[in-house]
Amino acid sequence: MPLVAENRIVIIGAGPCGLACARELNRLGHRNWVILERLDHPGGLASSVVDAAGFTWDLGGHVVFSHFGEFDALLTEVMNGDIWQHDRSSYIRFGDRWVPYPFQNNLRHLPDQVIAECLDGLQVAPGGSASMDFATWMHAVFGDGITRHFMGPYNFKVWATRPAEMSSTWIAERVSVIDYERVLANVRNGRDDVAWGPNNTFVFPAMGGTGEIYRRLAEQFADRIRYGATVVEVDPATQQLRLADGTQQSYDALVSTMPLDLLVASVRDAPEALLTASGKLRHNGVYMVGVGYEAPLADTKSWMYFPQTAAPFYRATNFAKYAAANVPDADTSRYCSYMTETSYSDQKPEPRSGIEERVEEGLRASDVITGRPPVASIHVEDIEYAYPVPTLGRDSALEVIQPWLAQRQIFSRGRFGSWRYEIGNMDHAVKMGVDVARRLVAGSSEELWAG
Repeated sequence: MPLVAENRIVIIGAGPCGLACARELNRLGHRNWVILERLDHPGGLASSVVDAAGFTWDLGGHVVFSHFGEFDALLTEVMNGDIWQHDRSSYIRFGDRWVPYPFQNNLRHLPDQVIAECLDGLQVAPGGSASMDFATWMHAVFGDGITRHFMGPYNFKVWATRPAEMSSTWIAERVSVIDYERVLANVRNGRDDVAWGPNNTFVFPAMGGTGEIYRRLAEQFADRIRYGATVVEVDPATQQLRLADGTQQSYDALVSTMPLDLLVASVRDAPEALLTASGKLRHNGVYMVGVGYEAPLADTKSWMYFPQTAAPFYRATNFAKYAAANVPDADTSRYCSYMTETSYSDQKPEPRSGIEERVEEGLRASDVITGRPPVASIHVEDIEYAYPVPTLGRDSALEVIQPWLAQRQIFSRGRFGSWRYEIGNMDHAVKMGVDVARRLVAGSSEELWAG
């Protein structure tokens, strides 16, 4: 049942999903809404920061590409052409060499013995299914060689979760699944196979990092966003929110983009079944460590993956290449910058102390940076909620939580609101925000959300 014009919609979170929901509500003529944002700025996980030395950093390796016209329209409107177009140039660091991405498509760049092990395993791999846990799926699809040399160690570094405890339902376009004959032909013919995936071309803001998109969008609604507003209690019975400062907000419908487990924890008189299901949700954290160097930008790679132990991070982004404005004075003749991501969890502890030194040493040990250029800046962001992990128990937990919330006019959407990594990109978050606005105002079915 759609809401009437005077019904109040409260949105928790001024990230991509929340802002897109607000924009669509306005477009549909519904004006009775407000956004509550706990931070002092918009963007959420898609925000950007400028450090004391003048380097711009994102909160992780975002690239802007899209599956949805709604996201394309938003980007066109708010950026007004202030974006750069890029072709992806990404690599995996393996030993002393760079292997073009995807690893499994480009085995010819590996040592001969490793090529043989990877091909032998792939040839006899029986094939996998979504019913398998992720560890079993990797071996079934890629065989022992590719799994041991790349897929296993890399995915543990990303997720900070044992693959045997993860499902394989999230794979879709996230992992290149390739057949033995194609890989063998690539090796025999000395052919690189690098065009796979939806992000083989992407765009990036010309200034301000990824966060510039949402900073500009939020400016349109500056008088409707309340910053520093942390929701500490949700009372579905009275449709009231209590904030950390003691104030209350009433709602007729609540669109929440806060992490789903924290939302459930805030629900007054939540039933035990809801709390138990929420307890099954797992996430990792990430240290984003940005290192700026006094050295000209010469690296042509976009980003790099690191499955091995020479570096603590699983990915490094050549951030100065994305946009010159990401370094001080936009002077890439003087500066370059690398944005790294190092995951942590109970299964993969990563001490905060000394992370700057470990990352900088890893960049040098992996030949990302060569010579001894001076470090101009090191900046760290501790992102406690980085990836919602698709564990084996995730879907059954969501089947309990999301319907219970929806029955009470609470719609949990966005990267951590949905807790579904497979729809966790920026464009997915925007689409979820648009769709839930249409559901509330026009009674439309949500096209992306299937929960």
